[in-house]
Amino acid sequence: MPFLLVTVVPYTLLAGLAVLVVAAGFPVTELLPAAVWMVALYRWRETPVFFAGLLVITAVMVLQNPLYGLFTPVPYLYAFTVLPWPWRLAGVGLTAVVAGAAQASAASGMVVLQGVVIVVNVVMMVTTAWVLHTADVEREQRVAAMAKLEAALEENAGLHAQLLVQAREAGVLDERQRMAREIHDTLAQGLIGIITQLQAAEQRHEVPAAWRRPFDAVMGLARESLAEARRSVEALRPADLETARLGEALETVSGKWSALHGVPVRFTATGTARPLAPAIEVALLRTAQEALANVAKHAGATRVGVTLSYLADEVALDVRDDGRGFDLSGRSEGFGLAIMRQRVEGLSGSLRVESEPGGGTGVSACVPWRSA
Repeated sequence: MPFLLVTVVPYTLLAGLAVLVVAAGFPVTELLPAAVWMVALYRWRETPVFFAGLLVITAVMVLQNPLYGLFTPVPYLYAFTVLPWPWRLAGVGLTAVVAGAAQASAASGMVVLQGVVIVVNVVMMVTTAWVLHTADVEREQRVAAMAKLEAALEENAGLHAQLLVQAREAGVLDERQRMAREIHDTLAQGLIGIITQLQAAEQRHEVPAAWRRPFDAVMGLARESLAEARRSVEALRPADLETARLGEALETVSGKWSALHGVPVRFTATGTARPLAPAIEVALLRTAQEALANVAKHAGATRVGVTLSYLADEVALDVRDDGRGFDLSGRSEGFGLAIMRQRVEGLSGSLRVESEPGGGTGVSACVPWRSA
């Protein structure tokens, strides 16, 4: 609305007044100063200087002919829309003086009546300006209050979400602590018992040469599993990731698995290696370990390939073997595969298994890339 009040309405009133002046038989040239001012300074129509000049021109026009009091709505419009508070009161008051003078010209010779007319105009218009300003202030206060309320609601929503996250994290922590106790009281103690029995057997009887390699392998696996169980209890990173990045850890794990099972493993890394979030490294390392364990238990493979690919938006792990494979249709996921899928999908990733009888098996895990 203010845009129309300072662009369209004043020039429409000027044109209408010009028609009225011509119809009344007065020279239209008396409107030229106002027309020239309004057209020449159109770009500055929203400045106090423009209003001041227009008010002076209007006062001169009213002194020449009271009929031009019909033009006073134009400076009123600019006073109400252009002038900032409290200068608006002065602009409205001065315009009211000019308008009152035009109205009081009919009471020539009656000075008191003329003064009353001017005063009434000033009081009425200044009061109007004050009421409108008060309404604007109240509206702005309501808008500010609504903005504060919306901000408070958003803050409360954020706090609520934060409380939910904290409650969820607390539940996760409780569950982790319960699992840690279970690991400590069952798996860890069982592994300690196995290691103790193996050590006792080794001390009492010399291990035959033919049994030495599998005996040492069992002892090594038991100790490594015990170390990993303790790390799980303490919520630490896997040992292979303590001093190495994911690619190096996968290569180490592949080498250990190959030496243990006598199956060659080819590890390949593609793309530009970059630091990954610890959760991603742990998830992919555990996925590779579980996939290799499945190859050892079920595949009967002669070759295995482990590939780590750093892509533009994600990091991918592929473990493929040339073993006996299996039919995916109608086969439910085992516990190990379910754990792999939960780890990967928990990081907004995806896990895909491809296999067919006699065609080997491929496990592919893709996780969106996030830096450490």
